This record gives sequence, C-alpha cells and structure tokens, in this order.
Amino acid sequence: MLPEALQAHARTVTHLATYFGELKLMALQLRQQFGVRDRGFFTPSEDEAARHLQVSYWMARSALFEVALSYRDADEIADELRPSRFLIAFAAAMLLVDAGRFLREQYHDQPVIRAKLNEPEPHFGIPANSYDTVQHSLTSPIHLWHLYHAVKYHTDHADELRSLAADPLLTPLVEVIDRHSHRLRVSVVEFAKARMRVRTRQLATAVRHKLLDRALYGLQKVACLMVTERYTRFGHEPSLPASIANELRALLRPGDVIVNRKEFALTNYFLPGYWPHAALYLGEPSDLERLGLRQNPELKSRWPRLLTLDQHENHRVLEAQRDGVWLRTLQSPFRADAIVVVRPRLTPDDIAQAIGRGILHEGKPYDFDFDLARSDRLVCTEVVYRAYDGVGGMQFPLTRRAGRLTIAAEDFLQMALKRTNFEPVAVYAPSREPRLVSGSEFDTTLKATLKTERHDAL
Repeated sequence: MLPEALQAHARTVTHLATYFGELKLMALQLRQQFGVRDRGFFTPSEDEAARHLQVSYWMARSALFEVALSYRDADEIADELRPSRFLIAFAAAMLLVDAGRFLREQYHDQPVIRAKLNEPEPHFGIPANSYDTVQHSLTSPIHLWHLYHAVKYHTDHADELRSLAADPLLTPLVEVIDRHSHRLRVSVVEFAKARMRVRTRQLATAVRHKLLDRALYGLQKVACLMVTERYTRFGHEPSLPASIANELRALLRPGDVIVNRKEFALTNYFLPGYWPHAALYLGEPSDLERLGLRQNPELKSRWPRLLTLDQHENHRVLEAQRDGVWLRTLQSPFRADAIVVVRPRLTPDDIAQAIGRGILHEGKPYDFDFDLARSDRLVCTEVVYRAYDGVGGMQFPLTRRAGRLTIAAEDFLQMALKRTNFEPVAVYAPSREPRLVSGSEFDTTLKATLKTERHDAL
C-alpha cells in the first residue's frame, strides 16, 4: 500500500484531472458568450465570469505544483516507491502543460481576453501578468530540457509504469497520461536545441546520473521554473515548536476551529487573508464517545479508520486539503508556522450535533471553485461552515470575493474578536509574539497579524 502522503497526492491529481476538464468547458462557454473581441471591453457579468475562471485555474494549478514539489530530494523516496512517485508527478505535469496550452489555443489570438487574464486579483493574491507567465514557462528551453528526461523515462519504462495501474489509486493517473501524452512529445531536434541554449554548468550540476533520478528531478525543476521565488521558499518545512504543540494539545476541546498559516506556501496566495486555512478539531476517540458520537451512523462506519490513522497521535481533525475532505490527525494542522484556535459558543450537545453534521462530508473532493452553492465539493472553511451554520442559532455571513460568495478563515477570527459565534482560545504568531498567548493578549496579537499586508509575508 502507498504511504498516506502518496495516496493524498494521487487523489489530488485524479480529482484535478476531472476538474480541469470542467474548467475547459467553462472556458469554451465563456469564449462563446464574450462579445469583447468586437466590443473591446467586458461587461460586469463577463468580468465576474472571467475572474471566476482565473481564480479557479490558479488554485488548481498551485495544487499541482505542490504535488510536484513535495519531495524536493529524490533520495528521500524509497527505491520501491520511486516509480509510483514519478507516475503521480508525471500525470501532474501532463495536466499543467495541457491546461496552459489549452489557454493559449483558446485565447492567444484575443488580446482583450488575454489582457483580462493578465490582470491581478488582489483578493486571492493572483499577480499581474499571470497568463504571460504561464505561456513563457511553456516555451522555456530549460523547461524543455527537464521535460525531455521525464518523457524519456516514461517511454523506456512504459510497461513497468502501466503495471502500477493495478493499484486503484494509480489507475486514473495512467489514464491521464495516456489521454494527454501528445502534449509532452519532445523531439530529439527540440531537445538538442534546448540543450544548446542551457549553460553547460547548469546541465552538469542540475541532473543526476540515473534516468529515474533525472526524470524526477526534471519534473520538480519544471515546477520550480513555473513558480517564481515570490511564492515559495524551497526546503522550508512548516512545523510548530514541540512546546507550543504540547500547550495546544492541553487547551484544545472537541469542536474547536484551528486556523493556521504556512509561510512560503503556494496556496497562501490563492486564499484570502493572512490566515488562509481552517480545520475542525474532533478530539480524541474518548472525547467523541463522551459526546455520544460513537454510535453516530456516519461516524460509526468510519470508526475503525479513525482509530488506526496514527498510533502515535491520538487527536483527530476533519480537514479539507487538496486531496479532499478527510479525517486526519492533529499533525496535519500542526504542520504550520503560525496557528490560532477559536471555540464555538455552544453547548456540548450542539457541538456533538455540529461534528456529526461535519462528518457527513468526509470523503468529498476539494472545491477549487469556492462555490458555497454546492455541497458535493468543499473548501477548508466550508467544512466549518457546513458543520456549524444553523446549529444553536449560529449564522455565518458570506462575503462576495472575485465574483463568488465565500467564507474565509479570517472571517472566523473576526467573529472571535467580536465574541460572535466564537470566542478566543490561543494564538501563536512568532512574527509578532514568540509565545502562545491567550486571554487579553490574544486580541492584541491577532489584530496585529490581521493588519499585516500580504507583501510582508513574502
């Protein structure tokens, strides 16, 4: 069986293969609807639709980058897992290249639409000239050089890689590669031209000796080249200090909402606010039993898996990440550089009801569309929203951002500051205060982070 990290990456790429297909249909519909080519400008409704597509595309793209960059050093991967890891990364590269070239095919001859796609979207941290950045990356000779090694490894080991489809998690990835293989055909002539244009010293130091190592390294370098240093710092491993983690374990109660931030993370810049991510804390299995949830029909079927997630970490959360909404251990939200905990102002019975409602959504895919009108896909904050909204009189106002109704993680924090729906528990924000703070200090420290401009975190 694949390790949990690889399982999550495989689920992410599989979901995004379907989602990019939906985005293509959306792009085609918008092209047919837009009269801007003759008119020369966007109407407000057309502008909103274009923004919707832009944000969704960049969110999905960043998730694929995180898959490609998750193992910066190939030596960290066990030998027997390297082919599986390559298959996941290669399928992600296929989707990235296919989506970028699809945009070019649809919009490159339409300067008004291209200009719109190059506009920044400050609410979601999308920089100016994003369309041009994508297209430049697709024509980079260094990009081509690194892709060549991946294509060659796939060609030389096609039968071995196809045999990995025996694992149901990897079957869809083989299908993705088959479907999009034409997008990554790199001829010997093109490769030779690229090689001539890349400095010899770069080639000598950038690639390893084995073809599989070159292929893995090449896919990671492609992702590096397509993302500027503005968005990430490679090698950074977010993690709370052990003392802070232990203090938080003592403070947490079932139903708490954990909001966190990973410095230098790609997805920080496609979610609104300094604090971009939220998770619902469930507690330990004994806590759930005390709340009467052991016999909850939805949790009962998941109980064996909940118990066996990690024998070394007994605390559980319900959390939506790029691979979907899943029961996870507390180690997941603790992989962060800063963290806030807020508590619902509800009775234990209400909290039990909310947790039961939240569990209903476990197993659903991630919502890269941020569309709260649908519940078959959920973004991280929507897990909290759908668990609590309407329970014990709690109501969550939604905010329109980039053409859609949303609820951001910082919205929960603002509620806690106003003592509406939530109350403060603790905040650890080392850029402002090196300690875990609570009580009267909570408000001062949290408000300082909420005033932080986005560029301060780059």
